[in-house]
Amino acid sequence: MVFAGSAVATFVSRFLLLLFLTFFLGKETYALTLHVAPNGKDSWTGRLSEPNAEKNDGPLASLEGARNTIRRLKLAIPAHEEIRVQVAEGYYNLAAPVEFLPEDSGNAYRPIIIEAAPGSHPVFSGGRRIAGFKLDKGGLWVAKLPEVARGHWNFEQLFVNGRRAIRARTPSQGAFFHVARRVSKDTGLGGTDGAGARTFYAAPTDIGVLTQLTPEQLTDVVVVHYHAFETSRLRISAVDSVTGRVLLQTKAHWPFGKWGKNQRYYIENFLPALDSPGEWFLDHRKGALYYRPYFGESIDSVEVYAPVLNNFVIFRGDRGKNQLVKNIILRGLAFSYAQYLLPSAGYSDPQAAVSIPATIVADGASNIGIENCEVSHVGTYAIWYRSGVSDSWVTGCRLHDLGAGGVRVGTHVQPQPDGSDLTRHIQVSNNLIDTAGEIFPGAVGIWIGHSPDNRIENNELVNLGYTGISIGWKWGYRSSAAKRNVVAYNRVHHIGRRQLSDMGGIYLLGPSEGTRVFQNVIHDVESYDKYGRGGWGIYADEGTSWVKIEKNIVYRTTTGGFHQHYGRENVVRNNIFALSAGAELQRSRVENHTSFVFERNIVLEQNVEVLAGKWKDDGVVLRNNVYFSLKDEPPRFAGMSFREWQALGKDRGSIVADPMFGAPLKGDFSMNGNSPAFKLGFERIDESLPGITNASRYLPLAKELRAAF
Repeated sequence: MVFAGSAVATFVSRFLLLLFLTFFLGKETYALTLHVAPNGKDSWTGRLSEPNAEKNDGPLASLEGARNTIRRLKLAIPAHEEIRVQVAEGYYNLAAPVEFLPEDSGNAYRPIIIEAAPGSHPVFSGGRRIAGFKLDKGGLWVAKLPEVARGHWNFEQLFVNGRRAIRARTPSQGAFFHVARRVSKDTGLGGTDGAGARTFYAAPTDIGVLTQLTPEQLTDVVVVHYHAFETSRLRISAVDSVTGRVLLQTKAHWPFGKWGKNQRYYIENFLPALDSPGEWFLDHRKGALYYRPYFGESIDSVEVYAPVLNNFVIFRGDRGKNQLVKNIILRGLAFSYAQYLLPSAGYSDPQAAVSIPATIVADGASNIGIENCEVSHVGTYAIWYRSGVSDSWVTGCRLHDLGAGGVRVGTHVQPQPDGSDLTRHIQVSNNLIDTAGEIFPGAVGIWIGHSPDNRIENNELVNLGYTGISIGWKWGYRSSAAKRNVVAYNRVHHIGRRQLSDMGGIYLLGPSEGTRVFQNVIHDVESYDKYGRGGWGIYADEGTSWVKIEKNIVYRTTTGGFHQHYGRENVVRNNIFALSAGAELQRSRVENHTSFVFERNIVLEQNVEVLAGKWKDDGVVLRNNVYFSLKDEPPRFAGMSFREWQALGKDRGSIVADPMFGAPLKGDFSMNGNSPAFKLGFERIDESLPGITNASRYLPLAKELRAAF
């Protein structure tokens, strides 16, 4: 047999590697365990969990090193049974995002598992610790960062002692300025199109502080506007301190004032705004970081981190070319500190912060699992199964302190006609998602766009700036890919934070054949509601159709437990809607078809009027419901008594009666066996099922968060 030189080299290298594996693994299996540890080296084999006595072999040092080692091993034994990477306790700095390509895929029956070693909680960091602070005038701490001054590093988020610090802003956190006057689109600005979305009038006293800045410094200032259900973050081009006119470098998606008067905004990222404890400012030209400490913080022991990387892990395949990343599981790993840098065009989305990326992203992939992991202190979404991903899951994770939201499934871009980029069959289950929307309040806890056949189950979502779970990305009745999605046993509570409006605990959009929303608990939905629409428990927005909404408990919302803007042939059955600050039920549009059937529900109103919007036509069917008001006077229906309401042919079989809940004002909706609702066919709802389960290590924390808010 004759070999070319390169072929000989390949044969010899594979033969030696095979001998190595046979020596370590034995003759009966190719199962392989690699180790990663802080005291490792990527030049070692990774077969030992600790360095050997000779210090010439031991664990690997990084995820990238483990991936590269696996690539080499697979060249020799492509049909191994299993490869497992165990990561020891420790703190690992990521030099770059770790990319997994199709050649890194695992076996169909034995995936590649990258996991925390037993009993360990390794943390992978995309940030850098900043030290060397010195006390400056006025009580500020300042650190010199030469790398920033040279233009090699910039950051827009900072974390102090594990807490997200506040970028210097005026007015300080919790307060806002208000747009004094909107600009109509025909104003001009030298012929600029969309003037009403690029300029507005502020009260001159609100922007007077900007006159202290040089023109160069002014271009760094960011104006953060709160539109009805979104925000924009745009840089300033010019201000007129006499008239109060502010001209932005680029225009917002929504014209200022479109959704109502007194639009809120604040201004950030300039040194004179650094006037409250917990605020910080980075002078990127001088390379100086300023921080105003809280009382009790010590300059000698403070831990300050700033992000360097945008992403932690990327799965990069291409389903259209049939080149998939497959069968890889991340388990028990923590990822912290990833950044978002505002692009030159600024930020302004129509809804749900859909242009914002994520720290863990998958494209062209299948059987990718993210299990019992943690993502925290990031500027974007946490996890995104984006384009052409299938049969994958996110389970048992905690995602918190997020600039945007938790998990995204599918894209907001229209899928290809052949479906090659369609994401489907994703399971998001048993995750705790808390404290999100810290930079982009309009982001969503769990978002599904153009994607069918997904299951969102047993998640707990708390302390978000906007909607908890959002399904669909089509307005009106045009065909949508978001079909047959299941949203079940989730607990969504204390969301909205009175920041935005037109939101819901669970938000549905567009035709959704086969989609089910059942056995969820939603409570304390607090929208801003001073301009724009409100905050509901379950919100069937434009075109929502053919959805079954069953056995949910919704209480303490700003504007109602259920709202259908418009749609067709939905079924709302066997739910509890209670204790809204406004009317409990809303319907906003009359159409020439059945909007929905509303049957065997219990509605506990703490006001008199049960219904808001349009209900008197024949396009909505109500029957066999129980209504009750905590007011001394009986509930009213579209301004009528219940007798007058039923005389119109409405709510046949329904009654006004006490449903006999345990303690509804305390969130206890257990029911006395003598409740009249049972006689109408109402089925008991088990309140203990929604939320993360006993299988999650985060259940104690979830219970603490339930009690804390």
